[in-house]
Amino acid sequence: MAKNNDGSRLTALERAWVLYDVGNSAFTMIACSLIPIWFKELAKLGGEEAIAHATSNWAYVTAIVTVIVAVIGPVCGTITDNKGFKKPIFTTALAIGLICCIWLGFVKDWKMFLIVYIIAKVAYSSGNTFYDSMLTDVTTPERSDRVSSYGYAWGYIGSCLPFTVALVFFMAGEGMLGGFRVTQATARIVGCIATAAWWLIVTLPLLKNYKQKYYVIPEKGAIKEAFIRLGATLKRIAKEEKQILYFLIAFFLYIDGVGTIIDNCINIGTDLNLDTVGQVIFLLLTQVVAWLFSLLFSRLSKKYDTVTLILVCIAGYFCVSFYALFLRNLWQFAIMAFGVGMFQGSIQALSRSYYSKIIPAENAGEYFGLYDIFSKGASCLGSLLIGIVKDTTGSIQIAVATLTVFFALGFIFLKKAASIKKV
Repeated sequence: MAKNNDGSRLTALERAWVLYDVGNSAFTMIACSLIPIWFKELAKLGGEEAIAHATSNWAYVTAIVTVIVAVIGPVCGTITDNKGFKKPIFTTALAIGLICCIWLGFVKDWKMFLIVYIIAKVAYSSGNTFYDSMLTDVTTPERSDRVSSYGYAWGYIGSCLPFTVALVFFMAGEGMLGGFRVTQATARIVGCIATAAWWLIVTLPLLKNYKQKYYVIPEKGAIKEAFIRLGATLKRIAKEEKQILYFLIAFFLYIDGVGTIIDNCINIGTDLNLDTVGQVIFLLLTQVVAWLFSLLFSRLSKKYDTVTLILVCIAGYFCVSFYALFLRNLWQFAIMAFGVGMFQGSIQALSRSYYSKIIPAENAGEYFGLYDIFSKGASCLGSLLIGIVKDTTGSIQIAVATLTVFFALGFIFLKKAASIKKV
């Protein structure tokens, strides 16, 4: 059982919070691996034009999702700061995500598939905003680095179980398991149901045990006051809270590459005509790499400053995105995937915990809503860039390599934020 910075074991509430990461990571895993493959299979039924633009369409849909979440995140986050609001809204987002995840298994038209995926991803991403803001309720600032890191670490390894089920049926649909063979349609149904079932089961402890500890009590209508508070907070960050401002700018820049690479990893391999099953297997192994390195960084967080560790992760991602220029075969793809896994969970976990320590706890939902704007807004920019560069140059390698600019600028702005005030 995991222990925290002070040597104590995780509390029941902390464990329940970590388990939700185990659940939603299952959807993340299938969304960045099998769902794009299933989409391209459906696109083949739409004719040559649908096939030719499948990669770009996927990138544009990712951008649409991120814009929607960036717009609704701060408002919904601010509303959840009101007493008694956070858990019901989180549960609603969870329910929509689960329903649409299952629905994806039964859709037969590629356009409808994209629509359902947009709804599922918006619900999933919004739910994560509310979930992230719960960190201030479930633990203390001194324990937040470790608890946040455990969420990502066990999320990566926990997602392997439902994904393995989905992968087995996917391979059976490809005729790779001898006598055990199913149709691709059946494989998709089983994969989506297994993912949704796992997501729900491991979330139950959080639904049962979570109570909103920090909140505000609105003097006027909850929704009206949410908009008023949001406007006041934006002005305060711009004029007074410079540490938060510079961190959000840095986060916007460096998380761009993280989200974009995750969302487009399968497209990178398929555009290079690499073996599809080989790619998926390496991505599964990457989850183990991400698990191990997330645990490693959680230990390092006891000895080193959080900002220093984030800077190390940014530098690592800079190298990974530059390495994309040299991708030619499956083994090179595996090296890149493992490089991503080394820093993927840590950069997200440490950013989340660092941010939770520099914001007011009673307004965590509001501030994490803004955090989500910078997160999803950046991913939108990266996905658009991937689509435009890919359409212009025809090279997915060049498209990914352009993300180095965002990592370099993110590094600079994070240093600036850290120079204002040490946490």
